[in-house]
Amino acid sequence: MAEIEREAMEYDVVIVGAGPAGLSAAIRLKQLNADLDVVVLEKGSEVGAHILSGAVLDPVGLNKLIPDWKEKGAPLNVPVKEDNFYMLGEAGEIRIPNAPMPPLMNNHGNYIVSMGNVCRWMAEQAEELGVEIFPGMACSELVYGDNGEVKGVVAGVFGLEADGSYGENTEPGMELHGKYVFLSEGVRGSLTKEVIAKYDLQSGKEPQKFGVGMKEIWEIDPAKHNEGEVTHTMGWPLGSNAGGGSFVYHLDNNQVYVGFVVHLNYKNPHLFPYMEFQRFKHHPKIAELLKDGKRVAYGARAISEGGYQSMPKMVAPGVALLGCSVGMVNVPRIKGNHNAMLSGMAAAEAAYAAIQDGRASDELNDYETEVRKGAIGKDLKKVRNVKPLWSKFGLTASLTLGGFDMWFQTLTGFSLFGTLKHGKNDAEATESADKHKPIDYPKPDGTLSFDRLTNVSFAATNHEESQPCHLRLADPNLPIATNLPKFDEPAQRYCPAGVYEVVEKDGKPEFVVNFQNCVHCKTCDIKDPSQNITWVTPQGGDGPNYPNM
Repeated sequence: MAEIEREAMEYDVVIVGAGPAGLSAAIRLKQLNADLDVVVLEKGSEVGAHILSGAVLDPVGLNKLIPDWKEKGAPLNVPVKEDNFYMLGEAGEIRIPNAPMPPLMNNHGNYIVSMGNVCRWMAEQAEELGVEIFPGMACSELVYGDNGEVKGVVAGVFGLEADGSYGENTEPGMELHGKYVFLSEGVRGSLTKEVIAKYDLQSGKEPQKFGVGMKEIWEIDPAKHNEGEVTHTMGWPLGSNAGGGSFVYHLDNNQVYVGFVVHLNYKNPHLFPYMEFQRFKHHPKIAELLKDGKRVAYGARAISEGGYQSMPKMVAPGVALLGCSVGMVNVPRIKGNHNAMLSGMAAAEAAYAAIQDGRASDELNDYETEVRKGAIGKDLKKVRNVKPLWSKFGLTASLTLGGFDMWFQTLTGFSLFGTLKHGKNDAEATESADKHKPIDYPKPDGTLSFDRLTNVSFAATNHEESQPCHLRLADPNLPIATNLPKFDEPAQRYCPAGVYEVVEKDGKPEFVVNFQNCVHCKTCDIKDPSQNITWVTPQGGDGPNYPNM
């Protein structure tokens, strides 16, 4: 690409991704110095279009960033009023009492929100401070300086030929250079992945772990609606097949968020996370809630679950990784947005101090220190063993041991377990198909449960068909030659959008990639057992268009 000529724009800080981390960084930079030139580049068609989260928001980050958020009209309108935990069996449930749970599990003072709408509001606050925000601008490449530092990004490339080459109608985009570049792409961002590999930032850390979260918004019978109710479940239908669980959050306007998370370290390649979600809605407790209701939106997104011991080094020359680019989700709380906001502020403060000192393009080590030693590190450290305990011993044992560990750390500040390791990454956890029985999933009924393609239409996802496929196969023959005989090609099942199919053509199996369906969840990039699939950004504005996720 060296022969491509592009215009370059200079900024103090270039931020990739208008999520809670990136927007918090932008706002904090401008609060510290209104004269700083700050730009935020967002691949979605608008801010919030690609934001999908549960979400129950702990406002600790927002309180610190914009203390008068209530007066400024932040869309935190539904305080949590009721907190429920259930263990599900196929036909019934057992309520887990709140009293024995560690204090950190209490949702009092938190809010049921659409993080997409929170980010839209945060973008307004940022723009009022003078931040430039460009939606529809996918960042497809990093720009490196003469000394190997990250100098900027390439954004706004449109109209590539189907083979990835530049044609006469291609817009080459532009380079945006910064004294520092912040990557706040969310889970498994393509530029973040490149930076972690180039600078070996995962060295000495545990592998990152992930889940896939699927979510629907339902309008339900007002008689069954209980605004402010938060319910989490574990157990059925996953059983011993996989870790995970559900959430049901009652927001305003007679709507509920119905979500399901499957941990991606499952062994059985026959497992079908999307169909586990659909089956979950037929549990008597959930089916009764949704009866006579209407699903109005669907989406999916990977979740970082490795926690404290999996966070890579967060800085390299000229670049810092923010929020879920690092992996800051508190797994038992199912919350990461507050930490994303805090990380954005910490990065902004480190960059501001560096620029004040006349520095540029070096490592913002003060940012890393603040994340690991400050509020984020304290939040994640006390829950660091919950995920590995679950992975090693299963649900019931992990509830007991994990609960004990969280209580012990809350009371004493240290853990009897030390820091447990995760072991294999999620791709390596997949075992061969002959070691496991296929799972028979009920056919969706079209009322409570839906086939994938019908549901994907409720994500309003769209990709220009003439562009290169943004799901790149290192070896196009591998899915049929290796993954099909060994793993029954699990891409057919782990993708929650039906992107991958094995079809018969001329009497032979053929691997088909329907990239137009992609909702940018990144599950394929994570779970493919051969690590043959790389997710890269399609052209800007393409992908899902989530309304209130």
